Order: sequence, then structure tokens, then C-alpha cells
Amino acid sequence: MQTGVQSAPPPGKRKEIYKYEAPWTVYSMNWSVRPDKRFRLALGSFVEEYNNKVQIVSLDEETSDFMSRSTFDHPYPTTKIMWIPDSKGAYPDLLATSGDYLRVWRVGDTDTRQECLLNNTGQVLGRVNLVTGHVKTQLIAHDKEVYDIAFSRAGGGRDMFASVGADGSVRMFDLRHLEHSTIIYEDPQHHPLLRLAWNKQDPNYLATMAMDALEVIILDVRVPCTPVARLNNHRACVNGIAWAPHSSCHVCTAADDHQALIWDIQQMPRAIEDPILAYTAGGEINQIQWSSTQPDWISICYNNCMEILRV
Repeated sequence: MQTGVQSAPPPGKRKEIYKYEAPWTVYSMNWSVRPDKRFRLALGSFVEEYNNKVQIVSLDEETSDFMSRSTFDHPYPTTKIMWIPDSKGAYPDLLATSGDYLRVWRVGDTDTRQECLLNNTGQVLGRVNLVTGHVKTQLIAHDKEVYDIAFSRAGGGRDMFASVGADGSVRMFDLRHLEHSTIIYEDPQHHPLLRLAWNKQDPNYLATMAMDALEVIILDVRVPCTPVARLNNHRACVNGIAWAPHSSCHVCTAADDHQALIWDIQQMPRAIEDPILAYTAGGEINQIQWSSTQPDWISICYNNCMEILRV
């Protein structure tokens, strides 16, 4: 299959799908990148009360079962979870969560401890042990709430980033020149933009989606304001976008129609008619992540379930 996405192994070698059922609705999720923790993920709950949780789970490859390694309290639901991008495992095993505050956690073998708590006024509210933190600056750029942020790999992945929000705009920033930002796209109806994902291989491309939209739009930062592609095979609102870590032309989208779709966009600017792979889950998919260290594995969440899929 000449798609750039690896085909399945021969029957009997390894399962194609592993499933974990959490004790609550899963709201956020992400893969660890440490080489010694191959199938480890962090999951965040969505509970109406001030009583949410984060759980660290890992796959036992001998038994093919996911095991909970650690669970800790997180008052509000985690809007985003990210592991320290340490692919060599040389630094402390840290996890960051966003919600009412930005928190940094140190993950142990059986427990997880909070290391640092930061708010958006430039203050560090709490600090323990070896990890310190501070808010460098606060940017007032969007006219309304900011919903997502992503860094580009351009310039070493440290300086260029973009954000989306309730004002319906995509804005690009450079940490070296924070006196201005560039609007690279505005939703024609000013619908809020909920998610933003930057191409992992080609920093010219990023993807975003509007609230309640059935499509994902692909933007080229060299051609502002006009999408270069629209991925619109979903039959219900899109909830997640994940670019392939190993390919500049593959992206996965997930939606309330229970579908996770993988697209090949290398024909842009010609229209992208259909996805190259599709998976139907047992519920509305609200989260999708593509493993950066194991590019043939994608994880999805629906209801109280998390599945990892070989693609």
C-alpha cells in the first residue's frame, strides 16, 4: 500500500487494537515519548463536579492489557495534557496539564506529585522540589477566549507558535518579536476555532476546525487567509486533528460520527476527495493523538474508552 502509512502485520503477530476502559468519561489524552515507556498514556476525566482525575496507564505487551499505574486529583477537567518532549529519557519524567491553572507533575512508578502551579498573571502559585516555573509574558492578541495553541517545528520548535480562539482567527507569533502577531486565517462567519495542529514535518502547513464544523481546513502560512484544502467527509462535528509524526502529507481527523479518518494531502491544491483509511469506533470520538515515537499507532477516546490502533 503506497500511502506512507504502514500496512498491518501478518495475522497472529500482534493485535491491531488495544482498549482501555476508564472509570469516567475521557476528555483529554496524550502519549509519553520516553523510549523506556513505549505504550504509556495520560488520560484526563470529564466530571461535572469539582472532582476530576488524571490517570497514567500503560500497556502490558505480554498480557495485551492496559494497567492503571497512577491516578491523581485534578479539580477541573484537563483541557490539554502534554508529556515532557524528552525522547531520550534524560530529564525528570514530567507531565503538564491545563485547566483552571497550568500544572506540572512529576510521574513516578506508582505515584504522581505536583511540582509546579502557574496562573495567567505571571505568578507562580506553588513550587516544590527541583522544578521551577514562571510565566514569561502575557499576550493580549485575540479579541475573545483562546482555545488552543501549538508550536511549529520551524526554527528548532521553540519560537514560532500559533493560536486559535472564540474570535474565529488563527494568529501566528514569534517569541523573538512579541510586539506583533500575524492573522493567517479568519473564519468567514467568525465561528470560534477550537483546535489547531501544526504539520510535524513541514512547518508551512497547519490544520484547524471551527465549532460544530463537519470539516477540517488545511492552511499554508505562505498563502494567508485562503485554505489550501478542506477535508469534509465527516457526517458530524469534528473534535480532533493529529498529523503524522513521520510524514508531511498524512493527517488524521476524528468526529462525533464515530469515525477516525486518515487523509493523504500530497495532491494539494487539488481537492482531497476521500480518506485513505477509516476506523469506526463504538462512540463519538472526542480526542485523537498520533504517537510521535511509534508512528504506526494512533490513540482515540470515546465515552469512557481509550483505544490505540495500528495504522
